[in-house]
Amino acid sequence: VEIPYTDIPNFLKATVQSHAGKMIFGKLAGKNVVCLSGRFHYYEGYDFEDLVIPMRVLKLCGVKTMILTNAAGAINEDYRRGDLMLIRDHIKLHGASPLRGPNLPEFGPRFFDVSNMYKKELRELVKSCAQDLKMKLQEGVYYFAGGPQFETPAEIRAMRILGGDAVGMSTVTEALTCAQMEMDVIAISLISNMAAGVLDQPVTGEEVDQAGQEAAGRFSKLLEEIISRLE
Repeated sequence: VEIPYTDIPNFLKATVQSHAGKMIFGKLAGKNVVCLSGRFHYYEGYDFEDLVIPMRVLKLCGVKTMILTNAAGAINEDYRRGDLMLIRDHIKLHGASPLRGPNLPEFGPRFFDVSNMYKKELRELVKSCAQDLKMKLQEGVYYFAGGPQFETPAEIRAMRILGGDAVGMSTVTEALTCAQMEMDVIAISLISNMAAGVLDQPVTGEEVDQAGQEAAGRFSKLLEEIISRLE
Protein backbone atom coordinates (compact mmCIF):
# COMPACT_ATOMS: atom_id res chain seq x y z
CA VAL A 1 0.00 0.00 0.00
CA GLU A 2 1.37 3.41 -0.95
CA ILE A 3 0.13 6.69 0.50
CA PRO A 4 1.48 9.95 -0.95
CA TYR A 5 2.54 12.44 1.68
CA THR A 6 0.17 14.93 0.06
CA ASP A 7 -2.78 12.69 1.05
CA ILE A 8 -1.86 12.76 4.76
CA PRO A 9 -3.45 15.73 6.60
CA ASN A 10 -0.91 18.22 8.01
CA PHE A 11 2.03 16.07 6.86
CA LEU A 12 5.21 17.64 5.53
CA LYS A 13 5.97 17.94 1.82
CA ALA A 14 9.16 16.49 0.35
CA THR A 15 10.98 19.03 -1.80
CA VAL A 16 14.19 17.14 -2.62
CA GLN A 17 13.97 16.01 -6.25
CA SER A 18 15.28 12.48 -5.63
CA HIS A 19 12.80 11.80 -2.79
CA ALA A 20 9.52 10.20 -3.90
CA GLY A 21 7.35 11.55 -1.09
CA LYS A 22 5.20 8.61 0.01
CA MET A 23 4.67 6.07 2.79
CA ILE A 24 4.88 2.44 1.70
CA PHE A 25 3.33 -0.33 3.82
CA GLY A 26 4.28 -3.94 3.13
CA LYS A 27 6.23 -7.00 4.23
CA LEU A 28 9.96 -7.61 4.05
CA ALA A 29 11.75 -10.69 5.36
CA GLY A 30 8.46 -11.79 6.87
CA LYS A 31 8.04 -8.61 8.93
CA ASN A 32 5.50 -5.82 8.64
CA VAL A 33 7.35 -2.69 7.54
CA VAL A 34 6.61 0.94 6.79
CA CYS A 35 9.01 2.83 4.54
CA LEU A 36 9.22 6.59 4.25
CA SER A 37 10.26 7.12 0.65
CA GLY A 38 11.52 10.65 1.03
CA ARG A 39 12.63 12.48 4.16
CA PHE A 40 12.60 16.05 5.33
CA HIS A 41 15.52 18.32 6.16
CA TYR A 42 16.10 21.50 8.10
CA TYR A 43 17.57 23.10 4.98
CA GLU A 44 14.23 22.76 3.17
CA GLY A 45 12.91 25.53 5.39
CA TYR A 46 11.28 23.43 8.08
CA ASP A 47 11.80 24.24 11.73
CA PHE A 48 13.47 21.50 13.75
CA GLU A 49 10.16 21.03 15.59
CA ASP A 50 8.43 20.16 12.28
CA LEU A 51 10.80 17.27 11.68
CA VAL A 52 9.34 15.20 14.53
CA ILE A 53 6.03 14.69 12.69
CA PRO A 54 6.95 11.69 10.45
CA MET A 55 8.50 9.78 13.36
CA ARG A 56 5.46 10.36 15.54
CA VAL A 57 3.18 9.16 12.75
CA LEU A 58 5.24 5.97 12.49
CA LYS A 59 5.03 5.48 16.25
CA LEU A 60 1.24 5.74 16.04
CA CYS A 61 1.35 3.17 13.22
CA GLY A 62 2.92 0.70 15.67
CA VAL A 63 6.55 0.90 14.53
CA LYS A 64 8.91 -0.32 17.26
CA THR A 65 12.31 -0.23 15.54
CA MET A 66 13.45 2.59 13.27
CA ILE A 67 16.18 2.00 10.70
CA LEU A 68 17.54 5.34 9.53
CA THR A 69 19.78 5.65 6.48
CA ASN A 70 21.60 8.57 4.94
CA ALA A 71 24.35 9.67 2.60
CA ALA A 72 27.30 11.26 4.40
CA GLY A 73 30.68 12.74 3.67
CA ALA A 74 33.75 11.05 5.15
CA ILE A 75 35.60 13.08 7.77
CA ASN A 76 37.64 10.04 8.80
CA GLU A 77 40.47 9.76 6.29
CA ASP A 78 40.50 5.97 6.62
CA TYR A 79 37.03 5.79 5.06
CA ARG A 80 36.43 5.45 1.34
CA ARG A 81 33.58 6.44 -0.95
CA GLY A 82 31.06 3.57 -0.99
CA ASP A 83 31.76 2.42 2.58
CA LEU A 84 28.86 1.84 4.95
CA MET A 85 29.18 3.32 8.43
CA LEU A 86 27.13 2.11 11.38
CA ILE A 87 26.40 5.08 13.63
CA ARG A 88 27.39 4.48 17.24
CA ASP A 89 26.82 8.07 18.38
CA HIS A 90 26.23 11.53 16.96
CA ILE A 91 27.17 15.17 17.46
CA LYS A 92 24.59 17.93 16.99
CA LEU A 93 25.79 21.41 17.88
CA HIS A 94 23.73 23.19 15.20
CA GLY A 95 20.38 24.77 16.06
CA ALA A 96 17.68 23.91 18.55
CA SER A 97 16.42 20.51 19.65
CA PRO A 98 13.57 19.14 17.52
CA LEU A 99 11.75 18.54 20.82
CA ARG A 100 11.73 22.20 21.79
CA GLY A 101 8.30 23.62 22.62
CA PRO A 102 5.25 22.24 24.44
CA ASN A 103 5.80 18.61 25.47
CA LEU A 104 3.21 15.98 24.52
CA PRO A 105 3.39 13.35 27.28
CA GLU A 106 1.84 10.70 25.04
CA PHE A 107 5.06 10.75 23.02
CA GLY A 108 7.43 10.59 25.96
CA PRO A 109 8.90 12.61 28.83
CA ARG A 110 10.20 16.15 28.59
CA PHE A 111 13.69 15.17 29.78
CA PHE A 112 15.21 11.85 28.75
CA ASP A 113 18.59 10.14 28.50
CA VAL A 114 20.27 9.73 25.11
CA SER A 115 23.53 8.08 26.17
CA ASN A 116 22.38 4.74 24.74
CA MET A 117 20.32 5.82 21.73
CA TYR A 118 22.21 3.56 19.35
CA LYS A 119 22.09 0.41 21.47
CA LYS A 120 25.15 -1.81 21.51
CA GLU A 121 23.10 -5.00 21.10
CA LEU A 122 21.50 -3.65 17.92
CA ARG A 123 24.86 -2.49 16.60
CA GLU A 124 26.26 -5.96 17.22
CA LEU A 125 23.32 -7.44 15.29
CA VAL A 126 24.07 -5.17 12.33
CA LYS A 127 27.78 -6.02 12.42
CA SER A 128 26.93 -9.72 12.47
CA CYS A 129 24.67 -9.28 9.44
CA ALA A 130 27.40 -7.44 7.53
CA GLN A 131 29.96 -10.08 8.43
CA ASP A 132 27.71 -12.90 7.23
CA LEU A 133 27.13 -11.03 3.97
CA LYS A 134 30.90 -10.40 3.68
CA MET A 135 30.31 -6.66 3.60
CA LYS A 136 32.77 -4.10 4.90
CA LEU A 137 31.17 -2.04 7.66
CA GLN A 138 32.72 0.92 9.42
CA GLU A 139 31.44 2.15 12.79
CA GLY A 140 31.68 5.76 13.83
CA VAL A 141 30.25 9.09 14.95
CA TYR A 142 27.88 11.05 12.70
CA TYR A 143 28.17 14.83 12.77
CA PHE A 144 25.00 16.77 11.94
CA ALA A 145 25.35 19.86 9.74
CA GLY A 146 22.38 22.00 8.71
CA GLY A 147 23.20 22.47 5.02
CA PRO A 148 22.27 22.90 2.24
CA GLN A 149 25.81 24.00 1.42
CA PHE A 150 28.54 21.43 1.91
CA GLU A 151 31.02 22.14 4.68
CA THR A 152 34.22 24.16 4.41
CA PRO A 153 37.60 22.45 4.86
CA ALA A 154 38.04 24.37 8.13
CA GLU A 155 34.69 23.11 9.41
CA ILE A 156 35.67 19.54 8.53
CA ARG A 157 38.95 19.91 10.42
CA ALA A 158 37.01 21.14 13.46
CA MET A 159 34.54 18.26 13.19
CA ARG A 160 37.42 15.79 13.06
CA ILE A 161 38.93 17.28 16.23
CA LEU A 162 35.54 16.95 17.96
CA GLY A 163 35.37 13.25 17.07
CA GLY A 164 33.20 13.15 13.96
CA ASP A 165 33.80 10.39 11.42
CA ALA A 166 31.16 11.37 8.85
CA VAL A 167 28.98 14.42 8.26
CA GLY A 168 25.46 14.76 6.91
CA MET A 169 22.30 16.86 6.95
CA SER A 170 19.70 14.46 8.35
CA THR A 171 19.06 11.54 10.73
CA VAL A 172 19.82 13.16 14.09
CA THR A 173 16.49 14.94 14.54
CA GLU A 174 14.70 11.70 13.67
CA ALA A 175 16.84 9.65 16.03
CA LEU A 176 16.23 12.06 18.92
CA THR A 177 12.48 11.92 18.34
CA CYS A 178 12.57 8.13 18.35
CA ALA A 179 14.64 8.11 21.53
CA GLN A 180 12.05 10.21 23.34
CA MET A 181 9.36 7.71 22.28
CA GLU A 182 11.53 4.76 23.40
CA MET A 183 11.75 3.36 19.87
CA ASP A 184 14.85 1.34 19.02
CA VAL A 185 17.12 3.07 16.51
CA ILE A 186 19.56 1.64 13.98
CA ALA A 187 21.33 4.22 11.80
CA ILE A 188 23.62 3.55 8.86
CA SER A 189 25.43 6.04 6.61
CA LEU A 190 26.53 5.47 3.05
CA ILE A 191 29.82 7.30 2.58
CA SER A 192 28.93 9.07 -0.65
CA ASN A 193 31.94 11.37 -0.86
CA MET A 194 35.06 12.48 0.95
CA ALA A 195 34.33 15.65 2.91
CA ALA A 196 35.73 19.02 1.90
CA GLY A 197 39.49 19.26 2.18
CA VAL A 198 40.08 15.51 2.45
CA LEU A 199 40.71 15.35 -1.29
CA ASP A 200 41.79 18.19 -3.55
CA GLN A 201 38.47 18.34 -5.41
CA PRO A 202 35.04 19.92 -4.89
CA VAL A 203 32.05 18.05 -3.43
CA THR A 204 28.98 17.85 -5.68
CA GLY A 205 25.38 16.75 -5.27
CA GLU A 206 25.71 14.62 -8.39
CA GLU A 207 28.51 12.64 -6.75
CA VAL A 208 26.28 11.98 -3.74
CA ASP A 209 23.36 10.80 -5.89
CA GLN A 210 25.62 8.55 -7.98
CA ALA A 211 27.05 6.89 -4.87
CA GLY A 212 23.52 6.12 -3.70
CA GLN A 213 22.65 4.47 -7.00
CA GLU A 214 25.84 2.41 -6.97
CA ALA A 215 25.27 1.15 -3.42
CA ALA A 216 21.52 0.53 -3.64
CA GLY A 217 21.67 -3.23 -4.22
CA ARG A 218 24.29 -3.87 -1.55
CA PHE A 219 22.59 -1.61 0.97
CA SER A 220 19.21 -3.27 0.33
CA LYS A 221 20.65 -6.73 1.02
CA LEU A 222 22.03 -5.57 4.35
CA LEU A 223 18.74 -3.95 5.36
CA GLU A 224 16.77 -7.07 4.47
CA GLU A 225 19.15 -9.22 6.53
CA ILE A 226 18.85 -6.85 9.50
CA ILE A 227 15.05 -6.85 9.34
CA SER A 228 14.95 -10.65 9.14
CA ARG A 229 16.83 -10.87 12.47
CA LEU A 230 14.86 -8.28 14.42
CA GLU A 231 12.50 -9.60 17.07
